Amino acid sequence: MFAKIKEKFANLTEELSKPELAANPTEMIKVSREHAALREVIEMINALEKAQNQLQENKDIIENENDPELKAMASEEMAHLEQEVARLGEAIDEELHPANPNDKKNAIVEIRGGAGGDESALFAGDLLRMYSRFCERHSLKMEMLDSSLIGIGGVKEAIFSVSGKNAYGLLKYEAGTHRVQRVPETEKQGRVHTSTATVVVLPEAEEVDIEIKPSDIRIDTFCSSGPGGQSVNTTYSAIRILHIPTGVIVSCQDQKSQHQNKERALQVLRSRLLAKQEEERQASETALRKTQVGGGDRSEKIRTYNFPQDRITDHRISQSWHSIGRIMDGELDEILAALKKAERDEQKQQQ
Repeated sequence: MFAKIKEKFANLTEELSKPELAANPTEMIKVSREHAALREVIEMINALEKAQNQLQENKDIIENENDPELKAMASEEMAHLEQEVARLGEAIDEELHPANPNDKKNAIVEIRGGAGGDESALFAGDLLRMYSRFCERHSLKMEMLDSSLIGIGGVKEAIFSVSGKNAYGLLKYEAGTHRVQRVPETEKQGRVHTSTATVVVLPEAEEVDIEIKPSDIRIDTFCSSGPGGQSVNTTYSAIRILHIPTGVIVSCQDQKSQHQNKERALQVLRSRLLAKQEEERQASETALRKTQVGGGDRSEKIRTYNFPQDRITDHRISQSWHSIGRIMDGELDEILAALKKAERDEQKQQQ
């Protein structure tokens, strides 16, 4: 059943050892990425085959052995082995046929305050902290690319990268308009306000995914603002890139040098262009940038955070969770698992 996968892995391993591959960095990245992905599948296949062999051995014991104690032990172990075989089979199928080919990529996340003035910026800051804690819990590396803060601790805009195993596959469900209902810190009369923040999640594009020609971009420099030490407002380290064919503009100022800001800006630009390609190819789907955000209005929501009732509701699956403080501290796994299951169930229905 898995002979072709093992053969492909062996061929990739052999190809990686060829000296001529090192002379072609683009191809080297492509082959290395495919080899690493298949290595995980091979490990799961080996574990599955081991569990299947143990399962067969236990069946043979139950059918052929006369020792009641030995048969009882084999029967007891059968249920666990059957569950393990089913789990591994499903995991292998998911690895070989991912819901989205981009699930294994790193992610670019953009958070912006929506409707609600300063309170929306404060909520955007809370979301930023929530994702930061989530990344810590999952050993994902989060790196700020660009940010615009307000004086009372809120976030007008924050753009950051998340790298690690299945970063995009984990975070893609967060894309959309998030609505909060609570008494803002800026409210003196104790009234509950409704505000929003928008979240965009893009698969991080690399140079092998999107080629940006130097003639297609215009790069401008300007003085960075905000935290950053003595060089802020004195050196032209901030970068603004215009992609002329599409009109997409990206700015980056959070890095210390002009070179670093340029690299980060190109990183974001590639990801936005990849998302734009996906939108054009899959106009009817809602998983990518333009349809993720909507207009940031209160009515365009994927999730509501109701603080007075200690409840978070995800409107895509009509399911609610309590302990809002725990979830805002990055414990999103239960919500993401429910969304992933709903996505898989929908795909099975369509097949």
